[in-house]
Order: sequence, then structure tokens, then C-alpha cells
Amino acid sequence: MESQSQLRSVKNKPRVFVTSDISNEPDDAQSLVRLLLYSNEFDVQGLVACTSTWMRKNVHPEDMRRIVEAYGAVVDNLNAHVHPNNQYPSAQYLLSCIKSGAPVYGKEALRPDVPLSDGASLLINCLEASELPLWVLCWGGANVIAQALEEVRRNRTADDAARLRAKLRVYAISDQDDTGSWIRINFPDVFYICSIHGWNEYGMASWVGISGDLLMPFDHGGPDTRIVGKEWLKEHIQIGVLGREYPDVAFIMEGDTPTFLYLIQNGLGSPEYPHWGSWGGRYVLTDLGGSAKHYSDAKDKVQGKNGQYFTSNQATIWRWRDAYQNDFAARIQWTLSNDLTKANHAPVAIINESSGGPEPLWIEAEAGGEITLDASKSYDPDGDELSFNWFQYKEPTTAQSLIHWPQVADVEFIPMGKQQSVVKVKLPPPETAAVDILNGVALEKGQTLHFILELKDNGTPSLTTYKRVVVQVTNRQLRGGSGKTFDTITEALGLHNR
Repeated sequence: MESQSQLRSVKNKPRVFVTSDISNEPDDAQSLVRLLLYSNEFDVQGLVACTSTWMRKNVHPEDMRRIVEAYGAVVDNLNAHVHPNNQYPSAQYLLSCIKSGAPVYGKEALRPDVPLSDGASLLINCLEASELPLWVLCWGGANVIAQALEEVRRNRTADDAARLRAKLRVYAISDQDDTGSWIRINFPDVFYICSIHGWNEYGMASWVGISGDLLMPFDHGGPDTRIVGKEWLKEHIQIGVLGREYPDVAFIMEGDTPTFLYLIQNGLGSPEYPHWGSWGGRYVLTDLGGSAKHYSDAKDKVQGKNGQYFTSNQATIWRWRDAYQNDFAARIQWTLSNDLTKANHAPVAIINESSGGPEPLWIEAEAGGEITLDASKSYDPDGDELSFNWFQYKEPTTAQSLIHWPQVADVEFIPMGKQQSVVKVKLPPPETAAVDILNGVALEKGQTLHFILELKDNGTPSLTTYKRVVVQVTNRQLRGGSGKTFDTITEALGLHNR
């Protein structure tokens, strides 16, 4: 490696604000250790200790401070392993971000006699400070968010309050007190990702795909349980000054981590589009009609370790488990030494004339036509060998669409060389990809197809970078229309029997 400037980098950092019922169980501390290892790609605005249904009267910011102080002992090593433009924040800065929420349960924080907490006050200030979105990652109860929203509603004009809410993005690990549903009912305009299920039925949520199959078995034989088990964590994670702050598992490993896996800038996800899918899962609008901005669990069909296919909401996360665990292990290695040659670093993915950053490549192309995807300019900063795996991510094509697409046609990635760094793709015909099945009308813009380049190196551990290609299928000559109109989708599909 010639210099750190060859390393993967990001231009924009999501503003991140964490609320955590840390010390209720070990997984919050585990998630905080991992979060700090990615803090060079986030703009951390707040770390707020809060309550939950499991810890109703206490908050423990001191446990956050202990972990951040351990981070301070390794931050110089970490900075030696990242791009000069993506340096890690100082421990002193992160310590200044640690605040407390109200030490009461749920909606008790909304009583007039309960003062505005330091955590809620910081949240309001962060919303005011920038026009950029603020991602609030809710690892416990949501009453810090609720208290801030109620304070704004009481003391601001309706327009000003709406302006602040428009910048709020929430990803909550289910509902862990009685304010999550209160927020969604009273402020339906708040962008809110949250698994919805019966109270305490956490095994039904997407986020348990992070590691929950060890505690509440699902998709048996699909996810790799070994790399989320205690022995693997002891060998690869609980090492060094920061790694030793990673506690043993009590229930499941890092139940809160999907909130920021969703934001990691590896080229797979795009935060404003939850239906695209990412390491943090895939979510779709609960009401496509627009009455609320609440996003709920979606499902992916995924081939598991045993070769069988599984279709579940948990699969939207565990399908990436090899990649996110290897990436975590590599960053722990960064904490041990400032020598670039003693650790692995992620490859850089470039397709056609795209950037080497996490931004997707957008293409418009005619139905039935052919496109070429050239990733030959991709490289590994450590000089490792690269493997190129291209696949179609079908589920985002049918999600969030007002048009019922009865099928998403398979496409073939035809390699133009042995390494498969360059492929050609023939797009589906207009009859399949650009005609509304209910009215037979040909559409000028049809399906949006999602192709993923999964770029892996052969370093130790093997690391993965992605590049998403989003293809808007066009049909400028309005070909393929049938002119047939149907009252129901059953009739359109030829399934109507009299």
C-alpha cells in the first residue's frame, strides 16, 4: 500500500444519535464497542443513557464513559487504518456527547412535573443545528425522543415543530416502552423504522437476524451460528484494550447493532430507501398510501449455509452475517497496531464511471436492451486478490410500488473475461418489465431493477465491499401493451374461475 489515501472512503457521514438502556443487559455495551469502530464513518451527535421496560428507574451513562475511555486508548491505532478524510473522533469529543435521559419509565417522562432531560435537550439542539437528517438509533425505550417531540410541540409553532420532525430518522429495536407507539400515533410524519409484533414477542422481529438463532431458533441451517457464538467472539473480538470491554453474551449478541449496520457505508444500502435492504435489514412502508412514515419488516428469499432457501424477515439481516462479522473482526485488529501491513482493509468497488464510494450507480436503459457493467477499475488497497460476484436483488423491485409486478424476471450476468470483473446483462422485455398488468397499458418507465456487485478480497479475514446498480427500465416507444383491462389481479393473472 502506497498510502492511506488508497483506502475506501466516504464523502458524507450520517448524523447519528444513540439512546441506550445500557447495563440492562450486555448487548448494549457490545453494540457500543462495534459502533465506535465505525465512528469514522458517522457524525456521532449524542450517546444518551435511557430507560426501558427492563430497567425502568435507572440510567447508566458511566458505562458509556468507560467504553469510550477504552476507545481513547486505541484511537491513534484506528486512525492509521482509515482514509485521511475519514479520521475517528477524539475520545474527548465522544465523552462530551454522553448525556442522560429521564430516569423514569416511558410516558412518565411526559408528565409536566418531569423536567426536560439533558438527553432530550441535546436531541432538540442537534435537530436545530443542521438541515441534514439526524438518525436516532433507539436501543432501549423511546422516551428521550418522545420527551423532545413533546417539548417542541408545546413551545414551538406548528410549522417550526414540523420542520424539526422532518429531519428526524428513527430506527428502533422494537418497542421497549410505551412511547414508541405513542410517537407513531401522535407524529405519523416522523420517519420511523420499527418491527411491529405482539408485546415482548421479540423473536418475530427482523433485528434478531443479527444472531438470535442461537436463542430462538429460526431458519434452521440457514445462518452460520458459529460466527456469533461465544468461542468465536472470544477469539476474534474480546482482545485488546477496546475488545476487552466487549462483555460476554447473556441473551443474544448485539441485538441493537442492526440500527447502525443499516447506516454503514459499504455500498449496499441507502438510508433514505429502507426497502433497498442493507446489513441492517430491509423494511417497507406500513401504509403505502402515505398516512404515516412508519417502515415495518420485509422478507428476503435467501440461500442458507445448508444450500436450502429460506424466506423470512430475519434473513434480510443474517444473509450478510459472514461479511459483517469479518468486517468487525478486521476493525478489532486495527485497534492492536498502527502498522497497516498487520491488518486487512476493505476493497474499493468501481463500476463503469462510478465513484469508489458507497453511492449507487443509477442507469436508465430500454426494456429488452443490454447493458455492460465494468468493474475492472476496482482494487484492493492491500494488493489482495479480488473475487467478483454479481447478483440480482429482486425484492426491492416489487417493494414500495403502486403497480403490481407479477414477476421480476431473472437476468443473467454474462462474464466478458475469466475474472468476471466485466459482465453484460440483457434486460427483461417490455411485456414483463414495463406494462401495467391490470390495465394493459405500456409504461414509459417500468420496473426498477437492483443489481449488486459483491467484491471480496482474500485477506484475513476476507472483507467485502458492494456497489449497487439501480437500473430504471424505460420503454420510450411504449411497446408491449395488451390493451386488456381487468377488475382484479386474479383475473389479470388468469386465475379467475367462474
